[in-house]
Amino acid sequence: MQYLRFFFSLLAAFMMFTSGVNASDFGKPVLWDRYSLIVDGHRVCPVMGEVHYSRIPADEWQREVRKMKEGGVTVIATYVFWNHVEEEEGVFRWDGQRSLRGFLEVCKQEAMPVVLRLGPFCHGEVRNGGIPDWMWSLPAGEGSAKPMKLRSTDPRFLAYAEKLYRQIFTQVQGLQWKDGGPVLAAQFDNEYRGSGDYLMALKKIALRIGFDLPFYTRTGWPELSKPVPFGEMLPLYGDYADGFWDKDVRECVGNYYKAFNFKGFRSSTAIGTDLLGKQEEKINKGDEDYPYFTCELGGGMVTAYHRRPYIYPEDAYSMALVKLGSGSNLLGYYMYHGGTNPEGKLHTLNEVQTSPGTANNDLPVCTYDFQAPLGEFGQTYPQYYMLRPLHLFMQDYGELLAPMETQFPASQELKKGEDTALRWAVRSQCAGADTHDAAAGFIFINNYERLQNLSAKKNVQLEACGVKLPKLTIPAGCMAIFPVNVDGMKYATAQIVAKRDGKIYMMQVKGIPTTIALQSGKTLKNVKPKGETTPIYNNIYLLSQQDAERLFYSGTPHEDMALTATCTKMKEAGPLRQIMKGKAKVAAAPTEADWEQAAVYKITVPVEAISKFKRLLSIEYRGDCARLYSNGKLIADNFYYGRPFLYGLWRLPKDCTELELRILPLQPEAPIYLPREADKTAGEQVKNVEITYDGL
Repeated sequence: MQYLRFFFSLLAAFMMFTSGVNASDFGKPVLWDRYSLIVDGHRVCPVMGEVHYSRIPADEWQREVRKMKEGGVTVIATYVFWNHVEEEEGVFRWDGQRSLRGFLEVCKQEAMPVVLRLGPFCHGEVRNGGIPDWMWSLPAGEGSAKPMKLRSTDPRFLAYAEKLYRQIFTQVQGLQWKDGGPVLAAQFDNEYRGSGDYLMALKKIALRIGFDLPFYTRTGWPELSKPVPFGEMLPLYGDYADGFWDKDVRECVGNYYKAFNFKGFRSSTAIGTDLLGKQEEKINKGDEDYPYFTCELGGGMVTAYHRRPYIYPEDAYSMALVKLGSGSNLLGYYMYHGGTNPEGKLHTLNEVQTSPGTANNDLPVCTYDFQAPLGEFGQTYPQYYMLRPLHLFMQDYGELLAPMETQFPASQELKKGEDTALRWAVRSQCAGADTHDAAAGFIFINNYERLQNLSAKKNVQLEACGVKLPKLTIPAGCMAIFPVNVDGMKYATAQIVAKRDGKIYMMQVKGIPTTIALQSGKTLKNVKPKGETTPIYNNIYLLSQQDAERLFYSGTPHEDMALTATCTKMKEAGPLRQIMKGKAKVAAAPTEADWEQAAVYKITVPVEAISKFKRLLSIEYRGDCARLYSNGKLIADNFYYGRPFLYGLWRLPKDCTELELRILPLQPEAPIYLPREADKTAGEQVKNVEITYDGL
């Protein structure tokens, strides 16, 4: 019966999506099966990047969406935070950077599909997970002695959810996929573990209002107490390299290490343990009959006051490659682009331990940089470039890759740091078959685990589709995808990246000699990169990693700069505060009164630095945390974790050249996790202040 329901859901979807198809890219028929999305009859492997429109000034939206496209993102995901738009009951704000419609119009102009994550609960490290404070202070109501139960089928709560959804629909109307607009799908609530009846109630409300989208989603973790009917919502999964939410302040805690091993289990037992507690490796029965998609693959990680992970570009790349090699056909990054919290009227809008909901961590008031590929101000971190070859591969080879089955020749059950054998997987057309030697496949290799220093693996014999590669030494830290029986190559020990205008682009893998065995019988050995303009043989081009990361890249180069900033200490820090643990039993962030005891510096920047886009104020400092003020107003903050404190100078008023920097001293033995990159010397110090330039 399950497969009959699946067939009829596809049939209904086909009938709905093939009627009234818009002639533009938006509006084409969209289907899905157990492998992938199918857009206009073609299988696709999208790259989905999360960005929160209300955390970015509206006049920067278009530029930032273009940067995401340049990085290889093909779908945007965004939360609609309830308390960003209805902080006061009945007063909805859709102005400025809160204008969902304005953002969707930009996405339409840039031909960027959008998945809306509607809430009512979102989390996203927003106060109360996005649910407004006033929802906690509502009276029980007539005829009821019980308080309203949030995130439930309580009719009183659903009535408020419907008001929210109706408001959101005013922003979406006319911009749905069927209208030729960018809105492709919607997610209901987030990380919900109760009955699927609640999620279905939200969907019924949305449909009744007028939402009519190709598909709907939910987070595939944690396991629901009662599943939703099959075909109603696609479950999407996630993984992270580390988590700010862990209450343990030691290095490498939790199950994050599992994200670096190829495995058939789709979900994670490490996400949101502060809210969800211990989770078993279980998903709802039938969920594996959906395509394997992710929506929260850690592009970085935010810093909480008590736990401040330092994320490496290899962390993001390794997890993405592992998910792709494990069978995922949609890589969704959370976050792909950081941001800055908007100002609240009644409260700051960051997650804090003292709020009535999701009160488990203290987050910075302003910054939500997330160490994402594109940071808070659109600055590029190394993983932005590192991930591009993988994204190009998904765009150009997605139709070939999507229906391939997955094999796991290596163990799927490894302990943290286990280094006994190479981690690798195969996706191929011939998985499970005895013959089909000519069928295509890809070998995925990952010899990396965060902070574990895996060793080189010698005399490794890789095989796919009946083709054995020569024995190889796989260097420590190596991550790669080797093609088998693809585009005239029997195999290659270089990573396949893109295919454009009949040209095949390969990336040399550091530490592995490039051999390309052609199906014609010719073998090219120890080939050296010649760049994207000179083929190594016929239509095959071999690039270095650096060149592959910038293949088809149109970002502007860095400019020479002669701009400097001056920094003068104005006041020494006062008495040290006592760091207490808050309601959630983790270290509490400083109060406003505590900041009166901070060391104070004056920073002066030249006027020409403010007037030009892409100039970043970079403050290298040591301390517990820091704040930046303009004319007495808080404009940026930072929990110290070893990276510079940045600020986009173009956001300053044109006449503001003097800023105030406050730093609270670092205290020894504080119940805080600081990464190995951080200078843990007690006290505070400004080491360097400069104006940098980000060239994208």
